[in-house]
Amino acid sequence: MLKNVSLHLLDALCSLKYYKLIQMAILPLALGSLAALGCLIGAFVCLRRKRLIDDLPTSKTQGVFIGLTELKGTAESEAPLTSYLGGIRCVQYAWQIDEHWSRTVTYTDGKGIHTRTESGWTRVAGGEESPPFYLKDDTGVIHILPEGASIQGVSTFYRTCGSKDPLYFGKGPLHAVANSTYQRRFKETALPLHAALYVMGQARERRDVVAAEIAHDKNAPLFVISTRSEKQISTGYVTWTWVWVVLGLLGALGGVLVQHVVSPLSLGASWQTFVVSAVAYLAALLLGWTWTVYNSLIGLRNRVNQAWSQVDIQLKRRNDLIPNLIECVEGYSAHESGVQQMVAELRQQMEVAAQRGDLKGYSPALLAVAERYPELKANQSFLALQKSLSDTEQRIALARAYFNDIVTFYNTRLEIIPDRFVGRMARLFRQNLIKATDLERAPIQVELSS
Repeated sequence: MLKNVSLHLLDALCSLKYYKLIQMAILPLALGSLAALGCLIGAFVCLRRKRLIDDLPTSKTQGVFIGLTELKGTAESEAPLTSYLGGIRCVQYAWQIDEHWSRTVTYTDGKGIHTRTESGWTRVAGGEESPPFYLKDDTGVIHILPEGASIQGVSTFYRTCGSKDPLYFGKGPLHAVANSTYQRRFKETALPLHAALYVMGQARERRDVVAAEIAHDKNAPLFVISTRSEKQISTGYVTWTWVWVVLGLLGALGGVLVQHVVSPLSLGASWQTFVVSAVAYLAALLLGWTWTVYNSLIGLRNRVNQAWSQVDIQLKRRNDLIPNLIECVEGYSAHESGVQQMVAELRQQMEVAAQRGDLKGYSPALLAVAERYPELKANQSFLALQKSLSDTEQRIALARAYFNDIVTFYNTRLEIIPDRFVGRMARLFRQNLIKATDLERAPIQVELSS
């Protein structure tokens, strides 16, 4: 009986020992694989953002419409701010005050009682002001609502001082943190007035005027307002992509190396295992790259479709408004025979044009009727319809410009290497541009500070 128990215990110990050996053999490879996978995910996130920035053409403020938009211009405001620490004129700023502390900690271990010194910085004050402002380029201005954006400003103030410095209590709080060394660090970043900005975000229609604005959208992939250039931001993402790729490869190969060093169980010749791990990692990298490129092309195609739907909606709106304007003018024609003749001609021409699906030439003709007959021009119903038509013409110009911009870049992506190979596999095809040239957008009048 005792012998059987001893045998069972010996078997159990052998099994436990074998299990631990298996753990020592597999655990380094598993940890290395997980580290490589995490690094690849980080690389693909950076690559996706880099391609998103590269995938959008830079629009002019006069050509922005609904959708993801990239803009470049200068920061302008009707009422500029004055930053809290630096005192510079700006459109946005954020500041922070940190206080230094230090303490001695006593602890006990198997070797006796020991002490060590700990220190760090604690935030004691801070704030931010991010009111709406304007981005200005050579065609006009566009309204920016920075709330919710990733703002990358310039450093406008950085200083460390002691309690005897007037700045210490002049801008900072009167109370001190525990174990304070009475050293404070003052930091501030801002978007200076007239500074060159790069903006990527979701454009939407303003509620007060017929114009676009850039604002936070929870469904938008990116909302960035930066004093850095597009090239600098894109290059930064490229750098981080390669950093993550290299770290992932080191993680995969490091797991193999650790496994061969610490494990008594050999899984084969070292160089063979290294080669297999490297090939598997590169295969995963290629698969992830193809997936990222495919998704970016699909995203571009969807933005092209969205842009065309906006054009179609505004064209339908105009086609609905023009008959109403003609009816309004016709109502006035009961008192004016001259108007009757013009209305008859407009109706005849409209029937012909409707068959071609093109009514865009009738807005100027109807406005000419109003100019010849001041009483009609003063009619409230006509004025309301006239304003709606004018607003619609501006919306069409916005939609057309955005559509042409995004289609041009989409077509370019389908031609360049290596994207063209992925595009062919996905059966993606070129899109045609809108060639109309007679739709213009009226400028938005804004009083900007000098």
